[in-house]
Amino acid sequence: MIKLVSYNVNGIRAAVKKGLIDWVKEENPEVFCVQEAKAQIQDVDLTSFEKMGYEVGWHQAEKKGYSGVAIFSKLKINKIEIGMGNEKYDREGRVIRCDFENFSLMNVYMPSGTSGEERQAFKMEWLDDFQKYINELKKEVPNLVICGDFNIANHPIDIHDPVRNKTNSGFLPEERDWLSGFFESGFIDTFRHFNTDPHHYSWWTYRANARANNKGWRIDYFAAADTLKAHLKGSKLAPLAVHSDHCPVILELAFN
Repeated sequence: MIKLVSYNVNGIRAAVKKGLIDWVKEENPEVFCVQEAKAQIQDVDLTSFEKMGYEVGWHQAEKKGYSGVAIFSKLKINKIEIGMGNEKYDREGRVIRCDFENFSLMNVYMPSGTSGEERQAFKMEWLDDFQKYINELKKEVPNLVICGDFNIANHPIDIHDPVRNKTNSGFLPEERDWLSGFFESGFIDTFRHFNTDPHHYSWWTYRANARANNKGWRIDYFAAADTLKAHLKGSKLAPLAVHSDHCPVILELAFN
């Protein structure tokens, strides 16, 4: 069994101070993916991860303390691909991919549009360009898993108040249409593949005691190519991990 974890840590140094290393040791995933590292690799003490046997791939933003994705792997990495070949996005440190023996894993931190119209427009451009990029990539890399913070809740079941949030970035009709189309283009929402119950979220605002009241959004995903369906063994959220305003998403795969 191969366990994969995806986690928007909202600052890896802050998360480490809140006990992230102990959580990773206990969970012991073969691959641990981080979004919003908010650090340059040279500014992070990776000793604890290296002692656990992880090799590290890192895509940092040009702007310090912003964005950034990383993959920590105990599996043998055949290839690491940094970015998606588009400087407009790659300078923000949003995409990294590792190719393994039986599958490839892309870790992505999709843009948020919550800060205003300009970033919402940027987000919509990204979504269009990302879909085109994936459509081409799938021709070379069929067994593709894409994990990370997509910054979109797909269906009303994925958000605590779908009515009042329908005009908010992250739950806009055009964003949800894109995400539905993305899954229809050949990917499985692995959490929903195993769990169709409501009230499961991966992000909560720090305001109004939202997490304690479970008023959240499910915006973090493991999307697995349809070709991997027979290899999916389980997927869940880990809301008791409280190193961030997000919680980890876990996917288990098995290959004969």
